[in-house]
Amino acid sequence: MTSVIANQAASLNKFEKFKAEKDGLAVKQDLDHFARIGWEAMDEIDRDHRLKWLGIFFRPVTPGKFMMRLRLPAGIVNSQQMRILAEIVQRYGEDGNADITTRQNLQIRGIRIEDVPDIFRRLRAADITSIQSGMDNVRNITTSPIAGLDANELMDVRALVQQVQNMITDNGEGNPEFTNLPRKFNIAIEGGRDNSIHAEINDIAFVPAFQAGQFGFNILVGGFFSAKRCEAAIPLNVWVAPEAVVALCRAILVVYRDHGLRANRQKARLMWLIDEWGLEKFRAAVESQIGHPLSTAADKDEMDWDKRDHLGVFSQKQPGLNYVGLHIPVGRLFAPDMFELARLAEVYGNGEMRLTVEQNLIIPNIPDSRLEAFLQEPVLEKFFSESNAISAIARFLHGCSVLQLCFD
Repeated sequence: MTSVIANQAASLNKFEKFKAEKDGLAVKQDLDHFARIGWEAMDEIDRDHRLKWLGIFFRPVTPGKFMMRLRLPAGIVNSQQMRILAEIVQRYGEDGNADITTRQNLQIRGIRIEDVPDIFRRLRAADITSIQSGMDNVRNITTSPIAGLDANELMDVRALVQQVQNMITDNGEGNPEFTNLPRKFNIAIEGGRDNSIHAEINDIAFVPAFQAGQFGFNILVGGFFSAKRCEAAIPLNVWVAPEAVVALCRAILVVYRDHGLRANRQKARLMWLIDEWGLEKFRAAVESQIGHPLSTAADKDEMDWDKRDHLGVFSQKQPGLNYVGLHIPVGRLFAPDMFELARLAEVYGNGEMRLTVEQNLIIPNIPDSRLEAFLQEPVLEKFFSESNAISAIARFLHGCSVLQLCFD
């Protein structure tokens, strides 16, 4: 079917034409060449478009400076990785910063094309990839930022998120099977009871539900918003067990890749195909691709749709441990911030940090015995309301349970 897409591209929009001419991943082998010749001598399609398949974005408003979008499944980053990213950001002085995105991800700004090969080597050493993070690819896979920490969750889905990421990107190396979608595509998997993932705005959302006493997921499809149209995801009338999540993602992606609308990019998201076909035809196509009938959806899901922002101090399901949600104004981090957050995560926790779709950051695994000292760290004056910090310390010292320290 990929050859059919290529043959049809000549009569379609300019994006489909240049995608048919050369796969975006092909520029991966040209990075050293680009670094030698500089951005002004590059082919414009490679520079302005194909580099996005590697997560590198040309910014016309800052000529010579690029943005790089990473892939951080479930928004998890450790202190070593954060330090390496901080070192990259630090190199670019006033032009260097990092933004937490609405898909639990990081984008770093101020990048020069001359430095991209070295940056890629640093990222590979840190087990970070930026592959397939732009243009017509699946974006960062999201889930609850407190997966594995939440006492009320039904399943820790972090492993599932990683499996979906690995399938789509061929373990971070780049997967041509999914580099020519009609448009971008969002996937989210929720294992908890609140709508941390904003399920309604994802092309595929896995929502926790029980079927005959077995835990699994009801499926929502087609959610998106754009300048032209906003649509909430709708039920596919399908329930899957956790072990079927990856296969269902693959089947839906193949159907969308092979049949999605490509003539008008404003009408190319998954919901437009569902509109044209009808939900039953779309569901039947997914069943045909996956090779067996799919179970109908459970009567109800387990999300209460009460969205939390995770700001403040919370107890984890692990006794004696806490996570602290920090407010990052507009999601913007500079190199000193990144170094300091890495230090805090290492000194007070286990080095782990979680990003949220609200563009904030969580430091988990802080013992009760270290919480007071953590809340008194000077950097929290920037990322944690002073009045809330003082209140939290006071309650903690008066022997209240850490659960009572929550504030929204």
